Amino acid sequence: MGNKRFSGVLVPALTPFKADLSPDKERFVEHCRWLLDQGADGLAAFGTTSEANSMSIDERMELLETLVEAGIPGSKLMPGTGACSITDSIRLTKQAVELGCGGVLMLPPFYYKGVSDDGLFANFSEIIQQVGSSSLQVYLYHIPPQAVTPISLNLIEMLVKEYPDTVVGLKDSSGDWSNTEAVIKNFPGFTVFPGSETFLLQGLRAGGAGCITATGNANPAGIRKVYENWQTDEADALQARITEVRMAIQAYPLIPALKQMVANFHSAPGWEQTRPPLGVLDAEKTAGLLADLKKIGFELAAR
Repeated sequence: MGNKRFSGVLVPALTPFKADLSPDKERFVEHCRWLLDQGADGLAAFGTTSEANSMSIDERMELLETLVEAGIPGSKLMPGTGACSITDSIRLTKQAVELGCGGVLMLPPFYYKGVSDDGLFANFSEIIQQVGSSSLQVYLYHIPPQAVTPISLNLIEMLVKEYPDTVVGLKDSSGDWSNTEAVIKNFPGFTVFPGSETFLLQGLRAGGAGCITATGNANPAGIRKVYENWQTDEADALQARITEVRMAIQAYPLIPALKQMVANFHSAPGWEQTRPPLGVLDAEKTAGLLADLKKIGFELAAR
């Protein structure tokens, strides 16, 4: 996996599904290429936005292999490999190392609630030891709204102390800036990504590494512009613009809205398909979303 840390704008790529709900490999590769062409610094595939937990381990492994075989550099990939089962997480992580991925994004085992930091440490530790690769780089995935199993400051400290060259960063999708700031301040040299571009400029000014954000699927170039210009006079205006776009999109169910945007803006019928239990954005909401985006003058860049 090499030892270069990720930075910049990473996108948890949407997973397109066919009408029979099987993953659409060709469209997936096409979308990932488009994201990189638009300036995404990396792809955090198989996270929340990718509907990873609606897919089997084999499906995820097959899609990751498809990306690498299609010529997408492993160094640009940070696949999600956290799972409730240690064995699943080991399989996914081993494959990521073998394919030369730049790192992995690891959810805690989220089924059992109220588990101790010692229990979570034992889980991560077992995976790291069983994968047994000096090139493995783990980015922890803190997403309490979904997982309800937090990655505490105490747990980060335990892991960094034991695995300083392996546990190298964190995606903070808590939506709580004070938590993101605490991680940045408490762990100098740790690579911290807020999970929304609304915190991108704030994060960079505090010492963060960029962001890993769902709406990067729709606005990668705009978000990248903030990262490139965060130390210039236009940084605040650029940040205000990407926040405006984010707010328009997240007024709707986020994953269905993003998929509907790809389907509409890229004239790609079928792209709106999600896997149950997620639904498809209905006609009324789709019309509302497109009207809201038009009102603020936003369009997706062409493919």
